[in-house]
Formats: sequence, structure tokens, C-alpha cells
Amino acid sequence: MAKAPTKKKPKLRRKVQSGRVYIQSSYNNTMVTVTDDKGNVIIGSSAGRAGFAGARKATPFAAQQVMAKVIEQIPSVGLQDIEVFVKGIGSAREAAIRSLAGAGLRITNIRDITPIPHNGVRPPKRRRV
Repeated sequence: MAKAPTKKKPKLRRKVQSGRVYIQSSYNNTMVTVTDDKGNVIIGSSAGRAGFAGARKATPFAAQQVMAKVIEQIPSVGLQDIEVFVKGIGSAREAAIRSLAGAGLRITNIRDITPIPHNGVRPPKRRRV
């Protein structure tokens, strides 16, 4: 006998007043993640998910489009105050922050969390000729 089809539960969205936006910008891609204060992911998107491919994923325009997609979803969560954490060395960092600032959200803090080497890698052996 065939089983009766089970009804799928609707996904519940939590209402959050304040949260964090993580922007990771590399030479190859731009990724944006929105979390609550505890670090639970609410919204996530990337340039590849927005329809860009290859070298176009790392452009400032692609970052702007990714932030536009994320900003569309923010009102359904109820987010108002955000902290922005930027990581990476890509060219899309500024464009992502500018489009976020123009969205009408209250940005309380912008912090650069790009890892910086303290001593670097070990140099190669001395050349013998």
C-alpha cells in the first residue's frame, strides 16, 4: 500500500532586532552572511548564487547585486541594527558596504577581520651555485 503524502511544515522565520553581516571578499568571489547576535545564520548569498560566473563574481557590481538580494530578505526577519564584519582583500568590499548603508539599516559598527600574518612563511633555503 502507498503511504499518504505527508504535509511539509512551513519554515519558521525568527524575528531578530539586531544582527551581524559578514562580507567575505576574495579575488574570486564575494559572499555575504547575515546572522543573529549568537552567530546563527539567517540569510546567506554569494555572487555565484546571484548568477555571476568566472571573473565577474569578484567585481564590485556583483557585490552590489548580492547585497540587493540580501537586503530584499532582511525586512521579513525584522532586522534593524547591524554590525558589519569585512574579511578579505577583494575589490568588492567597498561596494558591498555602500549598498548596505544605502538600504536604511542602522549600522552600529564596521570592523575589518582580515587575517594578518605576524611573521609570514619561512623563507626558502639559501641558493648554492
